[in-house]
Amino acid sequence: MSKDLEIIKEKCDRENFKKVIKIKNNYIFNFIAKFVKILNPESIFVCNDSESDFNYIRNKVIEDGEEKKLSIEGHTVHFDGYYDQGRDKEHTRLMVPKGVYLDPNLDTIDKERGLEEILSIMKDIMHDRELYVLFFCLGPVNSKFAIPAVQLTDSSYVAHSEILLYRPGYEEFRRLGNYRDYFQFVHSAGEIKDAVSVNIDKRRIYMDTEEDIVYSVNTQYGGNTIGHKKLAMRLGINRASKENWLTEHMFISGIHGPEGRVTYFAGAFPSMCGKTSTAMIPDETIVGDDIVYIKKIENKVYAVNVEIGIFGIIEDINPDGDPSIWKVLNEPNEIIFSNVLVTEDGYVYWVGKPGKVPEKGINHSGEWYPGKRDLEGNEIPPSHKNARFTVNLKNLDNLDINYNNPDGVEIRGIIYGGRDSDTLVPVQESYDWNHGIISIGASLESETTAATLGKTGVRSFNPMSNLDFLSIPVGKYIDINLKFGESLKNPPKIFSVNYFLKDSNGNYLNEKTDKRIWLKWMELRVHEEVEAINIGTGFIPKYGDLRMLFKDVLRRDYGQEDYIKQFTLRVPENISKIERIIKIYTELGFGVPDILFEILKEQKSRLEILKNKKGEYISPLAL
Repeated sequence: MSKDLEIIKEKCDRENFKKVIKIKNNYIFNFIAKFVKILNPESIFVCNDSESDFNYIRNKVIEDGEEKKLSIEGHTVHFDGYYDQGRDKEHTRLMVPKGVYLDPNLDTIDKERGLEEILSIMKDIMHDRELYVLFFCLGPVNSKFAIPAVQLTDSSYVAHSEILLYRPGYEEFRRLGNYRDYFQFVHSAGEIKDAVSVNIDKRRIYMDTEEDIVYSVNTQYGGNTIGHKKLAMRLGINRASKENWLTEHMFISGIHGPEGRVTYFAGAFPSMCGKTSTAMIPDETIVGDDIVYIKKIENKVYAVNVEIGIFGIIEDINPDGDPSIWKVLNEPNEIIFSNVLVTEDGYVYWVGKPGKVPEKGINHSGEWYPGKRDLEGNEIPPSHKNARFTVNLKNLDNLDINYNNPDGVEIRGIIYGGRDSDTLVPVQESYDWNHGIISIGASLESETTAATLGKTGVRSFNPMSNLDFLSIPVGKYIDINLKFGESLKNPPKIFSVNYFLKDSNGNYLNEKTDKRIWLKWMELRVHEEVEAINIGTGFIPKYGDLRMLFKDVLRRDYGQEDYIKQFTLRVPENISKIERIIKIYTELGFGVPDILFEILKEQKSRLEILKNKKGEYISPLAL
């Protein structure tokens, strides 16, 4: 028996050790043994793909108090600590070896110093805890997209979340044998009091893209502890950059066209810009809502949902705007609610849920009542703004038939959307791949809302809605996206959408349901079944096509006056946007491809010519 196996055996009972040795992977043995020595757990539980092992975790999370049962069967609630309610940007770092330079937009730490710090924090941190060893797979198992992963954690809540959100991977590791190219995640909630992490001042989330490993300590919040953005995104982006494929912060939806046709779109939207409502659009089908791996296969573009579940923001979910999710959240299903309000009768309430606000309950601050304030004097809402639900996709009634297809789904269109009150039309198609990546994806902005920063209209630059999750320089990331489309004979069409355009009085120009029409139009454009109008920034719909779609899909009349208001080209605002984006990339300066500036300047020139000919605000009928 190897030394690594001896170290592991010392902490395992017979059954768990048998599960370890069935893996037959010396790299895994070494990884587990290395961290057993550092973390020093009291015992080890190895989770295989069996329902009995999943049930062990489901029972442990209740026994540990990290979740509590609710009145609806299968529903549980988890509370993170009051100051552990979101991603900790300040203490999230990429570990970079000496001599390696990454652009200053990436939060980095010297690898040697980072390892020394986080491993010292982790030393003996599990001395009185059970270590869960979890195997899962990013993307469908046994496919060209699959990346096997292993997580070590002492949190039963994190373990429970993983089995809902990811495809089981124990049997995949057994199939692969002595396989080395996997992702690793080491997590400890640290000292626990009243079932939450207490040493928040020592919260650290460090990522090592050289070794494909994520470290997380003294936190329970899912965005810091589960495989999402740290593992699947940052490690995925780094690997994709070396292997000529893409890791993107996107949903995948099947848009249903004429005669039963299904066309798959991927879409990237910053937070609070309509991503979930688009992914879950009524009468269409969902493949995934958050992270995708995209590859070229036989000169076509295919993608998979990296996950198999949803870790979704629950605020404002209601039966009218989110019927499929609403149904799931109110039926017996295996769901983890986090940081919502729990009423005396064991039901949950969240901000924006229809009905009366409860007069009391339990939330992330403890006992709650209207008007309760925290130590800083801030009023505490019934549920946290970042309150979540975690559920497996199989519970959705609008799940696409190809959600787990190992070959992926063919992507025919890519959508980028942001919150923009005064510039972009509701839907627009780029001229080609490069124009779309640069003028839409790399130029993506989103206005903040009063609910986030207390100040509206501040434009946040967020290329491809991926800025927070990059593990490579922004310029290199854009260049990789450009090159991805170079060899494709018919790359996916690229579109922008904007659900938040307003008139001069501050009134929204679109209904919430209008996004269904924009999607249907994009589906027709992909198949070249409708013509479009060139407005200098791209192609927009013709009035007659939209009028037909509004009638067929929404049973609504669509007036020409509405069309003119929505699709008028706002030349000054578009020129201002181009100037902002050029300034950002000029100041960035590190590795930004020259073609970005060329395409943006060409677009500005086209707009200036149009302004001289037709004025500053140009009706689509004049184009």
